[in-house]
Amino acid sequence: MKNQLLTLSALLFLMGGAIAQKTKKEIVFFEDFNQKTLDRSKWNIEITGNTYNDEQQAYVDSAATVYLIKGKAEGAKNGALVIQPIYNPGHTSKEGRKYDFISGRINTEDKMMFTYGTASVRMKMDDGAGLWPAFWALGKGKWPDCGEIDVMETVGDGLWISNAVHGPGYFGNTPFAKRDTFAKGTDVTQWHIYSVDWTPASLTFKVDDRITYTMTKAMAEKYGRWAFDNPKFLILNFAIGGGYPNSVNKLNKPYYGLSQQSLDKIKTGKARTIVDWVLVTK
Repeated sequence: MKNQLLTLSALLFLMGGAIAQKTKKEIVFFEDFNQKTLDRSKWNIEITGNTYNDEQQAYVDSAATVYLIKGKAEGAKNGALVIQPIYNPGHTSKEGRKYDFISGRINTEDKMMFTYGTASVRMKMDDGAGLWPAFWALGKGKWPDCGEIDVMETVGDGLWISNAVHGPGYFGNTPFAKRDTFAKGTDVTQWHIYSVDWTPASLTFKVDDRITYTMTKAMAEKYGRWAFDNPKFLILNFAIGGGYPNSVNKLNKPYYGLSQQSLDKIKTGKARTIVDWVLVTK
C-alpha cells in the first residue's frame, strides 16, 4: 500500500489527543473502520484450512462474525470493527472437519506489509476463560522462521494480557513471553491502546504507552536466528479454547480450554472484540 502522510490535526481528530500528540511520523497504514463493511482493499478475511493449537473454532467469511458498527458506538472514535464468535454446532469446513464454533480472523497479507516501525491498535474485548482474541504480526513463509510478534493476547483472564515473540529456536512455549497485569480497577473490557515498537535490534511492547516488555536481537540470538528483518502483515482474530487457554485454566469441559461461563457468553452474543482503529507508523 502506498504510504500516506496524515497531518497532526487529522490524527488528533481521528484518534484523540493522547497518541496523536506523539505521532509526528510517516503513516504507513491507518484504518478507523468507518465504512459500511470491511474494506477488502486493506483486509483479507481468512477461512479455516487447518486448525492450530487445538483451537475449537473455524474461521469463516461471514457478516455474523466480522462486521462494522457506525459512529461512536461502544466508545469508538469513528466506527469500529467487531469480531464475534458464534456457537454453531455441526459447521463443516471445506476440508470436512466439523466445528461447534465459527469466528473471524482478518489480515493485511500482501495488502499492507511493513518492516520496522510502530503498530498500534485501540481495542476492548469481553473476558472469560478460553476467550482468546489477539492482535499480532507475522512474516510470510514457513513458521516460525518467518517470525511472529504477538502484540496483545488474552486467554480470558481480564486482569492481564501477554506479549510474545516466536522465531527459529524460540517458539511454542517461547522463552520470550511476558504477562502484564493491569492496574487495579482496569481490565481488558475497557479501551486500551496496545502497540509494539519494532527496530532492527529490538521489539518493545506497550499498553497505553507504558512499556510492558522488551526483547532484543541479542536475546534472540542466544536461541536462534533473529527473524525480524523481513516484512510482516497484521492479524486480528478471535480464537476459542485451545492449548494456550488450557495451559492457564486447565479446563477440558465443556470444551478444551473453554469454561461453561464463556460458552454461555458466546451463545448469548456477549463475547466480542471491538476494534476502534489500527495504525502503523515509520
